[in-house]
Amino acid sequence: MNNQQFHATTILTVRHGGEVAMGGDGQVTLGSAIMKADAMKIRKLLDGRVLCGFAGASADAFALLERFEAKLLDYPQNVPRAATELAKEWRMDRALRRLEAMMTVVDTKHTLLVSGTGDVIQPNDGIVAIGSGGNYAMAAARALARHSSLTASEIVTEALTVASEIDIYTNSNIVCETLESSEA
Repeated sequence: MNNQQFHATTILTVRHGGEVAMGGDGQVTLGSAIMKADAMKIRKLLDGRVLCGFAGASADAFALLERFEAKLLDYPQNVPRAATELAKEWRMDRALRRLEAMMTVVDTKHTLLVSGTGDVIQPNDGIVAIGSGGNYAMAAARALARHSSLTASEIVTEALTVASEIDIYTNSNIVCETLESSEA
């Protein structure tokens, strides 16, 4: 049991139709056992103006979330700058480099993926996913965004449901938060 880690997975963000939605499943696993089915992996920051979702080792994700929140307080009007400052710190700090987690961050204008390799990526289509079920959720979300009239939050919920049917580390206990988007 000493070599097993807690993992919390699958966050999806969709910017579509004047809304940005971020959702996550509730599953936390330890090795091959489900430890929790209703974890909250989406956080509202800056009085609800920013949403942050995290996937990876739970303790590592919470450590990054705290650091990102501090960066947001330093740059409250500039989410990309806060994310870039976190990514630089994450890459340069020896202890932080060992953290096994990723984050996705949104506000009304920006959708960002932040990784431990120093990457801050803004997807072209406003759709980004992280975690073990992320690729399944992202593929489903892209198809739904192109070929349906669903809202961003409906796309997130449906795409995460698809991921939960494929990925064993993703469940269907889905939480979705939304913000108005300045982009359609």
